[in-house]
Amino acid sequence: MKTTSYIIGSLLALGGMFLGIFANANQSLAQRIDPIVSTDWLASHSSLVKIIDIRNPDDFKKGHIPGAINEPFIKAFDPKCQGPSSNWIVGSEDCLWLQLPKNEDLFKTIGNLGITKDSLIVIITAPTPNQPPYFGFANATRVATTLIYAGVKNVAILDGGYLKWVSEGKPISTEIPNVIPITYRGDISNEIFVTIDYVEKNINKAVIIDARDTEVYFGVVTEPYAPKPGHIPQARSLPAPWIWKFNKEGIYTYKDKEILRAMASGVINRDGKSKDKEIIIYCGVGGYASSWWFVLTQILKYENVKIFDGSAQEWVKKGYTMVSYKWE
Repeated sequence: MKTTSYIIGSLLALGGMFLGIFANANQSLAQRIDPIVSTDWLASHSSLVKIIDIRNPDDFKKGHIPGAINEPFIKAFDPKCQGPSSNWIVGSEDCLWLQLPKNEDLFKTIGNLGITKDSLIVIITAPTPNQPPYFGFANATRVATTLIYAGVKNVAILDGGYLKWVSEGKPISTEIPNVIPITYRGDISNEIFVTIDYVEKNINKAVIIDARDTEVYFGVVTEPYAPKPGHIPQARSLPAPWIWKFNKEGIYTYKDKEILRAMASGVINRDGKSKDKEIIIYCGVGGYASSWWFVLTQILKYENVKIFDGSAQEWVKKGYTMVSYKWE
């Protein structure tokens, strides 16, 4: 009898041990990557993540982080609409820029990169030549948002991008990695992106955030793709370039989390009544809007945030009212 009890007890203990190991493994798999990772972190964990470099192919070939895969944010410019295009962004039939690809095309791109919905992703970017430096960082948040939309939830951005990595003397490579394509399957998060009709319907209910530069918001500067001064009615100004800071070497990094939180709260909840309201972000064509979406949802854990993908370009194109020379 004692022998039987001993055997049963041993089996239960052994089973508990395996259950504990299994639970810890599942917990480890379930842990998501921090949304912003440092160069030191990536250097120590590069074998555990997929590194996606979205710079142009020529710059990538000259040197990149070892193991990185190149999938440029911009591959060409649409001759009809003069907008950028790639596997990440397309132009619409009515010439709206930075629109989402069809789901099947996006899934093919993700699969060709060897990404699964459980992959840990780190996105690498750099300032784009002959453009404001923040455009390059907005490209990274746009890709991150697109991956999250497609069902890849563990997505991070390298703080400081490729230039910070190089400035610290970390290793670079010119070797092009061999990527084994897979068939990607994921769950689309349709709630992230909203239409112009949705914005019009909710304009007096949601907090509308304009992520463009203050001069554009106020109406003293207009952009060629939205040539009407001002902003969408009720919109509050929260420029995306405020997300980053730069040092004397010209390296751009994200501001501290508490500073980002204070900036966001100061605009979103300035009346003390809007903390839990739905937030809709727009910009010129959909780049800067993704930057604040990424910060609010991934870093600051806001839960009800959407992007108006057509942004000011569509709003103006379709003849909707813009408010100029006024702070909302």
